[in-house]
Amino acid sequence: MDLVIKNCKFVDKPGEFFIKVEDGKIADISKTPINADTVIDIKNNYILPGFIDPHIHFRDPGLTQKEDFKTGSESAAAGGFATVIDMPNTLPKTNTYKALKEKIEIAKNKSVVNFELQAGHNSLEEMEKMIKLKPISFKVFMDLESDESLEEIFSNLSALKNKTDYNGLVATHCEKKSIVESQTELLKQKDENEAIDYTYARPTVSEDESVKQAIELARANDLRLHICHLSSAKSLHMAKNASKTLPVSWEFTPHHLLMDNSAYNIYGTFIKTNPPLRPKEERVTINDLDETSIIGTDHAPHTLEDKTKGVWDSSPGIPNLETVVPLILTEVNKGNIDLKIIPKIFSENAAKVYGLENKGQIAIGKDADFTVIDLKQEGKFNIEEFKTKAEYSPFDGWEYIGKPIMTIVNGKIVMNNI
Repeated sequence: MDLVIKNCKFVDKPGEFFIKVEDGKIADISKTPINADTVIDIKNNYILPGFIDPHIHFRDPGLTQKEDFKTGSESAAAGGFATVIDMPNTLPKTNTYKALKEKIEIAKNKSVVNFELQAGHNSLEEMEKMIKLKPISFKVFMDLESDESLEEIFSNLSALKNKTDYNGLVATHCEKKSIVESQTELLKQKDENEAIDYTYARPTVSEDESVKQAIELARANDLRLHICHLSSAKSLHMAKNASKTLPVSWEFTPHHLLMDNSAYNIYGTFIKTNPPLRPKEERVTINDLDETSIIGTDHAPHTLEDKTKGVWDSSPGIPNLETVVPLILTEVNKGNIDLKIIPKIFSENAAKVYGLENKGQIAIGKDADFTVIDLKQEGKFNIEEFKTKAEYSPFDGWEYIGKPIMTIVNGKIVMNNI
């Protein structure tokens, strides 16, 4: 059955359009009416290429009390996302052929949106097996590895690139293990700890040193580098400089863009995350978003019990899939962001970095993934209405202007609030 979406507005073209979908692909785009078996009227709202979140943690398998691929993908659809990229730190870790194959089956059976999987690193032999299952990239948690171990990991990835059709993309969590360990030990010696101590236990310099190291290792091993949840202004400067001579990309989270570490005094351990929120003078801000940027939510849900175990034992992570688009659209309405960069930062740029050639654009022949936004819809976040299993959010109660109102995945409506 074919489909036509009518009364569509594009952010970069005047007028209203009709979009025809056949077999999950975009078949036609026209200003004149098109006939179809099914017609959807989006009432002159903006239609954008289906949003892509390059950084989510659906906790499936092994930690499904926090989230699973069903609730996580429903949360993604509700938030306007048509595609998500899941991280490998589940139980077991997604760093073997067997674990990756099992997770693919779990996601196929549960997900209501498109998905891709990152693989964890392992021996060269095991990674060669995993490549057969086409993980979208390899993820390295640099905060868990020694310098010697990192050199071996990057060297193995380089060898993998030379031996297989691995695309050479490595995604990194950049915090330096030795700095984190020494500063954490120092902070724990205080008579009493407050939530904000966590931000100094994993200081900005640990990210800066790790980003510098990641750039050097990627350059030495001829790899493409994607820096996850970049939070430091100095690290951003280094990444931009490196990108002039090296394939380097990076993503920002909404919490790092919109808050500094004083938020720990308001939200306590609910705002605990890695890397932590930064001091005002050291952080990235909403003004750092431009047409080259990528938004990655780092959607990382936990149970309420996990989040209320004190400064050191509470789990790090924030659920973001259902809040990020309204938060960023609010900044558009405030005049802090140009509407025209929204399809780039939420879809096109991530599609380019991760090689999703059929996504990221509204063009004939591309996948029929769409996100429809109502730029003027006002509201207030209510965690009780969210699809995620997480029962907390630092953004609960925040007011917004602008919201995703429809998500279409391969020509199928998976969220409709028009």
